[in-house]
Amino acid sequence: MSLIDTINKDNLPKHLAIIMDGNGRWAKKQGLMRAFGHENGTKSVRKIVEVCAKLGIENLTLYAFSTENWNRPKIEVDTLMKILINSLKNELITLQNNNIKLQTIGNLEQLPKTAQKELLEVINKTKDNSKMTLTLALSYGSREEIVSVIKNISSKVKNNIISIDAIDESIINQHLYTQNLPDVDLLIRTSGEHRVSNFLLWQIAYAELYFTDVLWPDFTEQDLYEAIISYQKRERRFGKTSEQIK
Repeated sequence: MSLIDTINKDNLPKHLAIIMDGNGRWAKKQGLMRAFGHENGTKSVRKIVEVCAKLGIENLTLYAFSTENWNRPKIEVDTLMKILINSLKNELITLQNNNIKLQTIGNLEQLPKTAQKELLEVINKTKDNSKMTLTLALSYGSREEIVSVIKNISSKVKNNIISIDAIDESIINQHLYTQNLPDVDLLIRTSGEHRVSNFLLWQIAYAELYFTDVLWPDFTEQDLYEAIISYQKRERRFGKTSEQIK
C-alpha cells in the first residue's frame, strides 16, 4: 500500500503552512551558488501546491520571504525578487488548471514595483478560483503583523468605532492579514531547523508542528504524505482531556 492510500481524506488539515527552508544549503551541497537553490525550490513549490490541491487541502500558506530576509546580501535579495516575478508569470497556468486562488500576506509595499504588478495580476486572474487558497507570505513578519493589528484596533477604539470591552480573539482575528483563513492546523518546516522564525505566531497557537531534515528543494510529495500521516496520528485536545475528546 502506498503512503497516499493510508491518508484519511476526512482528517486533512484545513490550513497547512510550510516554512520552506534549506535552499541555500541545498545549493552549497551541490557546489552551486545559492541562487540555484532558490530556483530549484520553485520546482518543489509547484509540485507541493499541485499535490495539496489534489488531496483536497483547502488552504496552503507558504513562507516565501520574511521581513528579516531583507537583511540578506543585496544580490541574493535581487535574485529572489527576479525568481518571484518569473514564477508568477510561469505558474499562472498551474493555478488556473488546478482551480487555485492566490493571495498574499505581508508588507507588499516593500516589494519591487514589478513584483507588485505581477502579484496583483495573478491575484486578480485567480480570484474566482475555489478549490484551494494559496497564500504567499511575502515581506512577512508575525510581530510586524501583530503591531499593525494593535495600531488598527487602538485607532478604532480612539474613534469610538470599537469599545475596548468588545476586544476579544474574534476582533483580533478580523484585523490579521489572515482574516479570511482558519487557524493553522499543521505547520511543516524543512531543513532540520526547529523554530518558527516569526511566522504566523498568533495563527499557530494550536497547530501541530512537524520538522524534517529534508532540504526544501528535495521535499517530495512522499515527504508531504509522511507529515500529514504524522498529523493524523496525533490527538488534538485543545486544552481538553483525552476522555473529553473521545
